[in-house]
Amino acid sequence: MKNAAENTKHFEHKRQNWRAILSFCARYWWMQRKLLALVIALLILMVCAEVCVPIFLGRLIDALTKLAQNPSQIRINAGYWAVGILTVVSALHFLFNNLATRVYQRVVAANMSKVLEDGFARVQLFSADWHANSFAGATVHKLIRGRWSYEIISEILIQQLLPLSLVIFGIAVVMLVRFPIVGLAFALMVMLYVAASLILATKYVRPANVLMTQSDTLIGGAVADAVSNNTAVKAYGAESRETDTIKTATKLWRGRALRAWGRAQNLALVQHVIWLLLQAIMMLLLIRLSQNGQASAGDVAFVITANLQLGGSLRKVGDHIRMLQRGSAELVDLIDFEEAPLGVEDDANAHDLAVGAGEIVFNNVCFSYHRNDDSGAAIYDNIDVSIAPGERVALVGPSGSGKTTFVKLIHRLYDVSGGTIWIDGQDISKVSQASLRRAISLVPQDPALFHRSLADNISYGCPEASGQAIIAAAKRAHAHDFIMRLPEAYATLVGERGLKLSGGERQRVAIARAFLADTPVVIFDEATSSLDTITEKQIQIAMEELMVGRTTIIIAHRLSTIRSADRILVFENGRIVEQGRHSALIARKNGTYAKLHEVQVELNAYV
Repeated sequence: MKNAAENTKHFEHKRQNWRAILSFCARYWWMQRKLLALVIALLILMVCAEVCVPIFLGRLIDALTKLAQNPSQIRINAGYWAVGILTVVSALHFLFNNLATRVYQRVVAANMSKVLEDGFARVQLFSADWHANSFAGATVHKLIRGRWSYEIISEILIQQLLPLSLVIFGIAVVMLVRFPIVGLAFALMVMLYVAASLILATKYVRPANVLMTQSDTLIGGAVADAVSNNTAVKAYGAESRETDTIKTATKLWRGRALRAWGRAQNLALVQHVIWLLLQAIMMLLLIRLSQNGQASAGDVAFVITANLQLGGSLRKVGDHIRMLQRGSAELVDLIDFEEAPLGVEDDANAHDLAVGAGEIVFNNVCFSYHRNDDSGAAIYDNIDVSIAPGERVALVGPSGSGKTTFVKLIHRLYDVSGGTIWIDGQDISKVSQASLRRAISLVPQDPALFHRSLADNISYGCPEASGQAIIAAAKRAHAHDFIMRLPEAYATLVGERGLKLSGGERQRVAIARAFLADTPVVIFDEATSSLDTITEKQIQIAMEELMVGRTTIIIAHRLSTIRSADRILVFENGRIVEQGRHSALIARKNGTYAKLHEVQVELNAYV
């Protein structure tokens, strides 16, 4: 409980820590530093051209004013020059802005791809426990949204606020040089404008945006959960109930969204009032200077043009800050992914597993599942098991007795709290997880298939396999015939999680995958428990062939499927209470296995 509270506190601190967000973005900016430096250089040139526009417009007005006062003068070269320079400066402003945008697009496209790739890679490394406790839909939503949040933050900071800051600085310097009082008033009012915008956006608008983002994530998770479990929804006629669930989530989001948007409009109102005040003060000062002969018509035109230039940009500052706040609330999910513990991590000096004959040894292994209330009961307490290379070992026992945990620990989906697990004489905590799992083939009760072709699914454990090898594996798994009856044979898409196939067909695809992977260790986890008798016999034939020459672990509730096992381990409350061959265990009239067998015989007779 303490660790969970500390993690929650840490992540909430991250949500308020702009340094973490900027550090995240800066890391990706640095990856494209050369192109980004070119972008900044082009933006500086663009800003220089933008600052020159009101200056030369003012000179044009002065030239025209002098001409109006002395119409007999033919010399209007100053006006011509002002028009020419103004045109060139405007053209350069557009050119530099266009070039900067083109280069920036290359930077942001590359970095958006990298942000998503890194986030996805991180999520893939999280433990099975993390994935079991996380909404898949919400995780996908966070990854996709985080990529766009990075783009929004980068766009506003680099393409919007950086040039605006430079323009404000440039105009303030020009005003301070020509009209110190006007320049000082301009600088103070802009500082007031920016400070008010930042404070209100951070303390007033951002909390509402964070709540709105959280509601948005909940909606994404709920929708994905309902869609991915549509079979169960239809089975119970629960479409309207799921719709009501989404309505509840969207109602919460709607209220929070209106609150966030309302606060953003309030911020815009405050900004507009400050800007109107700035314009009024500037005009009053200029009128006073003009009356004293200290400002010409061109000077007035310069200040008015500068104000118009900045007005539109400054009025968007509120929108920019609002988008920054929203983007930060969304991007922080990716930062949380980076900071969250993986759960199961490779040792710093981990090496690849040297694949051998498939010997498995549990040496004084202790393990417990850590629950949220920190009261995880011990599953194993100093358990010792040795499985010889090529041995067929079956695990039986009531639900919750520790059979599935045994397999998960071999896969190192969890770390043991004591003792050691060895495969071919190597401590599995010292080898890389990827190499360990590549040495083990799993045929689960409900095989996980991708919405890809049958060929892709069969070759998932051996992606470099040829078409001939894929077909050979399918034939050995007795899957080739049903595959060839499909419209596109091996190119047929199987649907999400393989729902277009029957249970027996999915099992045969999983067995074909195991044949092709050709690993020294094979695990069958209730591989035939949900199949009809005829299909079960077909699957058992394929299983028997796959077991030849491999270390095999079979989890089964149907004891009829494990009669030929070399050894049966009988689990009860995390302990191995009996072990031996089927015939020897049956002979123990009062033994646990004999009682389980007797119950199943009675059930079969009843059926």
